[in-house]
Amino acid sequence: MTAESNASEPAQTMWAGRFITAIKQGNWEYVARRGGIEAAVIVAFDAQDRVVLVEQYRVPLGRRSLELPAGLVGDDHAGEPVTDAAGRELEEETGYRAGRMEELGFFHASPGMVTEGFTLVRAHDIVKVGDGGGAGDEEIEVHLVPRAEIAAFVAAKRAQGVAMDVKMLLLLADALI
Repeated sequence: MTAESNASEPAQTMWAGRFITAIKQGNWEYVARRGGIEAAVIVAFDAQDRVVLVEQYRVPLGRRSLELPAGLVGDDHAGEPVTDAAGRELEEETGYRAGRMEELGFFHASPGMVTEGFTLVRAHDIVKVGDGGGAGDEEIEVHLVPRAEIAAFVAAKRAQGVAMDVKMLLLLADALI
C-alpha cells in the first residue's frame, strides 16, 4: 500500500488524551494535537546581533533541549493571530518584547509522524522588559548567542548532553552545508 493510497483509508482514533490524539490510517500511525492547535516559533536577534535561544527540560527526551523560543497558538486565546501568540510567548519565555513581528512561513518539523506544523516568526526591534523563564514550572534558561558563535555554542551544549531541536538547523545551515 502506497502512502497516497493510505490517505484514502478512513482515519481511526486509536487513543485520545487531553492534548494529543494517536491516529491510524491504513498502515500509517501518527499523532495530532487536539483542537487543531498550532505553534509559533520565534527567531529574534537583539541590537548586538545575538540570537535569543531557550533551554528547557523536555520530558519526552529525558533531558534539556536547546531551542528557538516557541509556543502554542490558540491554546488559551481562541482566534488569536499567530503574531500575537508569538509576541506573548517570546515575552513569557525570554523576557523580550518585539517592536514588530513578521511571519516567515508555515513548516512541518516531522511530517511522517505528527500533523502539527508551526509558523516561523521573526521578531524585530526586541527590548528586554522582564525576566522570562516561562510560565509555571517551565524553568526556561535564556541564552543570548552572538551570530558568529552559534555553531560553537551548539557544539558545547551537545558536549554537555543537551538535545537540539530540529529548528536549530535554521541557525546552523551555513556551518553544516
